[in-house]
Amino acid sequence: MTEGIRVGTKGRSWHDGRVIDRDPQTMPQSQAKNLSLIAAIDLGSNSFHMVVAKAQNGEIRILERLGEKVQLAAGIDDERKLNEESMQRGLDCLKRFAQLINGMPLGAVRIVGTNALREARNRGEFIRRAEEILGHPVEVISGREEARLIYLGVSHTLADTPGKRLVADIGGGSTEFIIGQRFEPLLRESLQMGCVSFTQRYFKDGKITPARYAQAYTAARLEIMSIEHALHRLTWDEAIGSSGTIRAIGLALKAGGHGTGEVNAEGLAWLKRKLFKLGDAEKIDFDGIKPDRRAIFPAGLAILEAIFDALELQRMDHCDGALREGVLYDLLGRHHHEDVRERTLSSLMERYHVDLEQAARVERKALHAFDQVAEDWDLDDGVWRELLGWAAKVHEVGLDIAHYHYHKHGAYLIEHSDLAGFSREDQQMLALLVRGHRRNIPKDKFAEFGDEGIKLIRLCVLLRFAILFHHIRGTQEMPQVKLHADGDSLEVMFPKGWLDENQLTQADFALEAEWLTRVGFTLNVR
Repeated sequence: MTEGIRVGTKGRSWHDGRVIDRDPQTMPQSQAKNLSLIAAIDLGSNSFHMVVAKAQNGEIRILERLGEKVQLAAGIDDERKLNEESMQRGLDCLKRFAQLINGMPLGAVRIVGTNALREARNRGEFIRRAEEILGHPVEVISGREEARLIYLGVSHTLADTPGKRLVADIGGGSTEFIIGQRFEPLLRESLQMGCVSFTQRYFKDGKITPARYAQAYTAARLEIMSIEHALHRLTWDEAIGSSGTIRAIGLALKAGGHGTGEVNAEGLAWLKRKLFKLGDAEKIDFDGIKPDRRAIFPAGLAILEAIFDALELQRMDHCDGALREGVLYDLLGRHHHEDVRERTLSSLMERYHVDLEQAARVERKALHAFDQVAEDWDLDDGVWRELLGWAAKVHEVGLDIAHYHYHKHGAYLIEHSDLAGFSREDQQMLALLVRGHRRNIPKDKFAEFGDEGIKLIRLCVLLRFAILFHHIRGTQEMPQVKLHADGDSLEVMFPKGWLDENQLTQADFALEAEWLTRVGFTLNVR
């Protein structure tokens, strides 16, 4: 039986210096416009989930749901590295998932990693192996981006009511909080507490004692303290829980005669007493609680009780929509030109008082230059053009901090801000282009992206060209120029005699040629 749900917004990924295009341009044009089968995979700290859906007439209909307990977070050691056993559990799960997405085009599948992969220092190895199995890119998203996508999934699954709602999602390694209204999140937060990580810390041997439970509860309360005031200030009309943990607790309360599946404060107190009497996670036998959830159940309960107390909740209802559904809606929205990343960059430009006219001039020139050399420089994938356009828009954000080294200030802001719609790798690539748009190009930083670093340097050269071309900021009518690229060289051809009559521009490009020689690049201007 299929489920009908409304549509939302997102999709594309960078990883460890390798970019894999997930833009509609990677598919035949007719297929991008009439995207039918789409899929989302959520590589969570506790479970891996996949949904496959059919998109039709502004709706998505879920065709398949798969989920497996992998407990990736349990395999993170003291050096914050995933052990081989946990990685193999995850990869075995993905081999089963891969059968359902085999043959789906790039851009139709989006795979996101959450807290365990954010934390793991050797995540690159796991992601490389996962991509070989799945044939699609894997991206690691920030906690606040995860929160945004969770809210997207919830808001498109519930009724479209006018009031504000609080959404909480207790994952394996982190817990996300969102307050939103209708389809817009107003506040997004992610805290470092989850049912797997807390189980490892407080209930590793499965024993449940009042003292251990109190430790877990107190740790959760301390985490929540940092966001309590902000949450209370916004207020909300209803509280929604979107994770398997909250669903399991609701089912346990229902089995005990404390509600019809919702979580309530009275029921939490009863359930805690019940756990203390059992004394061991293996003895948990509530109706609806699967055996593989027993071990993490006490930690999940402690976190949820802390949430109820800190936020003074009396009731929380469960919603089936979560991260994976949000990823689906976001992916579909990108193909329908509702890209949240454009809104994010517009907001960033407004916040840091970017000269919008200059940014637009530079963007137009950079993209025009790109179109002339893309084939020669092997930049045909649509994602490169998109990245160059973004960099042109925001290259001057650092000027609002200080003129001195403003390219470095801008790069820092872009890399370390919470930019909705962007993965961590997105931001690192974008920040690097902004860092290299003037003066010295940090060749070693580009080299960290492996073979793709060469393409990034070429994008950087095009961005620098566009900025120099409009150095005088629109006060002078500029000529049409032709560009020709060949390997590590770029030739720029101005109309005959124009440079002799415009010696400031001539001097600018002569100095630029010197800067580029430092990274083994040749610029010929005539």
